[in-house]
Amino acid sequence: MLPPDFHHLLPGLWLWQAHDSSVKADLFSSAILTGSGVYIVDPIVLADDELRQLSEAAPIAGIVVTNANHARASSAYSDRFSVPIWANPRSFPDLKPARFTEAKEATPIAGELEVIEVEGAVAGEIALYHAPNGGTLIVGDALINFEPYGFTLLPRKYCLSEKQMRSSLHQLLARPAERMLFAHGTPILSGANARLRQLLDADL
Repeated sequence: MLPPDFHHLLPGLWLWQAHDSSVKADLFSSAILTGSGVYIVDPIVLADDELRQLSEAAPIAGIVVTNANHARASSAYSDRFSVPIWANPRSFPDLKPARFTEAKEATPIAGELEVIEVEGAVAGEIALYHAPNGGTLIVGDALINFEPYGFTLLPRKYCLSEKQMRSSLHQLLARPAERMLFAHGTPILSGANARLRQLLDADL
């Protein structure tokens, strides 16, 4: 895997990506600042200089894994910073990481990151919602934004139930969101909620 391409998108929001030849895909990871520290989502390994930038903004407070395909470097970073790994239990169906913590819809992570279960996508699929500054959504695999597909739904062949996933994604529309970040794809940095509504309306 090539060295990650690291971007400080906005105050308190970071993104990095790298191509993984073993799965023939570009992998994207993100980090978001909360009042209790920085949470790293679906981490691929960062160089120490970039990782230092995150920890200088605030202490690394936790790791979030958005589905069963995205463990990536979560255990390594959990061990390095002695922080929990938040995820749906189905993301680790066999052996749970040492610091596994269940991500629940009723209990926002750090009191700020709302957990939204997206049924029918990949096992354990969750999205995160952070309300400040117009709203940010971070999604796992249920939505993608890369060529040749563009911004669209996870292709049917990768879904547990495409129909259920489409229905479940509508709950994201209740959260005002300017931005949307993906585990696979270029972020949308303005008008994300409107783009999502247009996509889901066209899919009816």
